[in-house]
Amino acid sequence: MTDADAAHTLIPAPRSVREVPPAGLYVLDEDTLVEARPGTEGTARWLRATVGAATGLPLAPGDDDDNRLVLAVDPAVERELGPEGYRIVVDGYAVRLDGGSPAGVFWAAQTLRQLLGPDAFRRAPVTGRREWHLPCVVVEDAPRFAWRGVLLDVARHFMPKDGVLRYIDLLAAHKLNVLHLHLTDDQGWRLQIDAHPRLTEVGAWRARTKVGHRASPLWDERPHGGHYTKDDVREIVAYAAERHVMVVPEIDLPGHSQAAIAAYPELGNTDVVDTAALGVWDTWGINPNVLAPTDRVLAFYEDVLTEVLDLFPSPFVHIGGDECPKDQWRASPAAQARMAAEGLADEEELQSWFIRHFDRWLAQRGRRLVGWDEILEGGLAEGAVVSSWRGYAGGVAAARAGHDVVMCPEQHVYLDHRQAPGPDEPVPIGYVRTLEDVHRFEPVPPGLTGEEARRVLGAQANLWTEVMENQQRVDYQAFPRLAAFAETVWSVLPAPAERDFAGFERRMAAHYPRLDALGVDYRPPAGPRPWQRRPGVLGRPIEGAPPIV
Repeated sequence: MTDADAAHTLIPAPRSVREVPPAGLYVLDEDTLVEARPGTEGTARWLRATVGAATGLPLAPGDDDDNRLVLAVDPAVERELGPEGYRIVVDGYAVRLDGGSPAGVFWAAQTLRQLLGPDAFRRAPVTGRREWHLPCVVVEDAPRFAWRGVLLDVARHFMPKDGVLRYIDLLAAHKLNVLHLHLTDDQGWRLQIDAHPRLTEVGAWRARTKVGHRASPLWDERPHGGHYTKDDVREIVAYAAERHVMVVPEIDLPGHSQAAIAAYPELGNTDVVDTAALGVWDTWGINPNVLAPTDRVLAFYEDVLTEVLDLFPSPFVHIGGDECPKDQWRASPAAQARMAAEGLADEEELQSWFIRHFDRWLAQRGRRLVGWDEILEGGLAEGAVVSSWRGYAGGVAAARAGHDVVMCPEQHVYLDHRQAPGPDEPVPIGYVRTLEDVHRFEPVPPGLTGEEARRVLGAQANLWTEVMENQQRVDYQAFPRLAAFAETVWSVLPAPAERDFAGFERRMAAHYPRLDALGVDYRPPAGPRPWQRRPGVLGRPIEGAPPIV
């Protein structure tokens, strides 16, 4: 690929790329300056720290030469392309990166790095060249959706802070702007809470871990765990904000709560279960141990969420609300008494009572509750945003009821699911979702009216880590499919059946070297490398599943 070809290899695909005179290349060298106009100072810092480090160019501040990059927030770009829209002009004079907002300027800088070639994605120079080239082009671009998210499950397998920071950079490189951190589950509690220190003293560690699917006979007998201190979280949030990525915390309730119950047994249904005997769960699946519907539990989680709100400025707080078995509530006299006192018809309404309580509590503090589509059961919480994971149906119901939706159907964008049907796929889980399948994902469910479709804030790809024990495994499951997902939520694409996947593959051929430079252990197009395979580790293929449409 020549430098002039770089404009036609961009991922995600921009709205418009056109060559402009003079035909040829613009040179960046040691004398190239960066003029950062008001609101763009963060992008200038990022350019020096990343592109400057990779190229060896100082990119010094200055505004007195045509040999410069001009970063500017332009109201005209916002009017034409929206706040995250941008325009890059490389026409032989100063290179302009204009955005509708500081975020738009930052996305322009990410595109600029792609135009410079794969070596611009390294952390230090690898060649002796003193000049870097940009094609003479005008790029105009803007995202289709405001919510372009990735869920990172750090509860099942803990990812140290440096790994989270690395994933923020990977999201930003693909113009993804939401990191949904799944911080608590049956298998671990990952967030320091001063009011309840045993959540991390006890709940952050499990004695051993099931290897593979829960039916596997294999165990890793090493203790596993870890958690983020409050300063870790502040660093993560600030690092993400500098890259225009919003971090949305998830604190799971009333199900997926055994780690919390192991730390504080009084949170469980003590009248039907010996909760003091429970430890942090060491296997996978849907856990029967759920929170008790008591005032004490509500107060406990209000304490937790008070500290969460202090750490995470996101307007959205995810509370889970999924996969909550009702057997203990059915057997519990205390739970039945609560249902009677609240006038609730059944245990589904009892779950809704939980969700509604925290929906009101968060709304009073200026935040919005987000929950998995089970929060629709027993009555939809007022003001809640629905993460539609069990297919499109939950998103359709929520949108028609006037609620905002984030589409993340497991059949399409659960990236823990296997990438091919072959026997070499490591720990094969769930549906086969190939790179082409993800590229054909359509976030807006069919059958919605225009007004209902506007309720779709965007979409999210989910990385559940039951069988992803380290960074290499997460990389393998995420990439290259996350690049395809990024295109489905950023770019304005034709209907799924009409999408140019062959063209996307051609652009991916240029993108793989960028991923190589970033150190991403992605799945190659031809299949897993020898060290990426996991022979003998049992997965959970869904054999004979109906076609996904």
